[in-house]
Amino acid sequence: MSSTDAAVAESGADSSLWSVLARYADFRRLFAGNSISVLGSSVTTVALPLTAVLYLHASASQMGFLGAAALMPYLMLSLPAGVWVDLYPYKRVLVATDLVQTVLLGSIPLLATFGLLRLWQLYAVGLLAGSANLLETVATQSFTPVLIPKGELLPANSALMLTSSVAGTVGTAMAGFLVAALTAPIAIAVDAASFLLSSLCKARIRTRQPPVRSRHQAKQRLLVEITEGLRAVFGQPIMRSVTAAATLGALAGQMQNVILILFLVRHVGLPPGLVGVTIAAGGLAAVGGSLIVTAVTRRVGPGRTFILGMSVQSAAGLILAAAPRMLAGALAVVIIAQILRGTGPSLYGVNQQTLRQTLMPASMVARVNASWRFLVFGTQVFGALLGGYLGSVLGLQLTLVAGSAVMFLGVTVAVLSPVRSLRQLPAPDGMLKH
Repeated sequence: MSSTDAAVAESGADSSLWSVLARYADFRRLFAGNSISVLGSSVTTVALPLTAVLYLHASASQMGFLGAAALMPYLMLSLPAGVWVDLYPYKRVLVATDLVQTVLLGSIPLLATFGLLRLWQLYAVGLLAGSANLLETVATQSFTPVLIPKGELLPANSALMLTSSVAGTVGTAMAGFLVAALTAPIAIAVDAASFLLSSLCKARIRTRQPPVRSRHQAKQRLLVEITEGLRAVFGQPIMRSVTAAATLGALAGQMQNVILILFLVRHVGLPPGLVGVTIAAGGLAAVGGSLIVTAVTRRVGPGRTFILGMSVQSAAGLILAAAPRMLAGALAVVIIAQILRGTGPSLYGVNQQTLRQTLMPASMVARVNASWRFLVFGTQVFGALLGGYLGSVLGLQLTLVAGSAVMFLGVTVAVLSPVRSLRQLPAPDGMLKH
């Protein structure tokens, strides 16, 4: 191990989730804003599909269109998003996108109150809010290495994953009962309020970070910089393999996600309150995964932890498809599947994000994150459409099985690549040079 490798390893070993939060005030403010918005968004994760299913009586194919609308920005805008985000201070991007999502999500309960809500309006809000969320996420992932030294990114990303899991668990548990008490569209007002509070937290970040590049440079070099971001992803063997595996996993995961609520309501027969409880079980498992991911990664390496996480999530879809139609037995099977669905993403998500931030120089992080989201999240558009179509043609159970089969292909790609032998996070000396 080189002296640089040792320094990075020692730095990461001495850091914990809590010490990183204690020592970096601006990261703590980003963490707080992110936690609040995730809490609200987790309510919408349950309330929005329930609005479509229960309030607007959507079919499986329409649920596919709804999922595709929210993900379409990742396909259409991800590549230029990395360049656009670099034109402004990341803090300004974060505050502005939170406020935009406040307005968009607040329109749903307002329209429902006056009996004006239609399915096409959910598509429109999903598309526009998804665009704002894309810019916000690219800015967050690019801002984190500015606020935190590279040697401490693993615990920092674990902290962000942990808060997403905790807030997600609480929010989804609340969601079913909020829907039962207020109706699904009105429950989405919680999400609108959360983005407003999140913007106030992020506005308090004091770190001055100038734009990475000028508008003139961006106009002259937009296509060049998009190409550089893609070249950085595919030019590095580890990044190339992780991206390919994650792309297949994302396609498969979205095939299952778009029909999940429909499956729980119409096949299993769960009422809204229990739908929230089962989704929350996945969130609770994600909390556990976030707490152990740093220790597991240091013990077996980021490569094997990534593969383990994808394998766990792949198995979850098969277990979920086996749920019987009897409520008592089905509930136990669904909760087991949801626990696996929550644990897996924590194990692979933290590592794939940390690898991107560690392997790439600061000037490339935003473009690499944008390229990643174009490939991985953009693919989910087709996963949503395919899941909705297969759900209508083959049925919900077979669609879950098909999704798991595709996800196992992603696991195979990772196993047959250099990712399997990656035992420690690369040091900054190993980054791509730009």
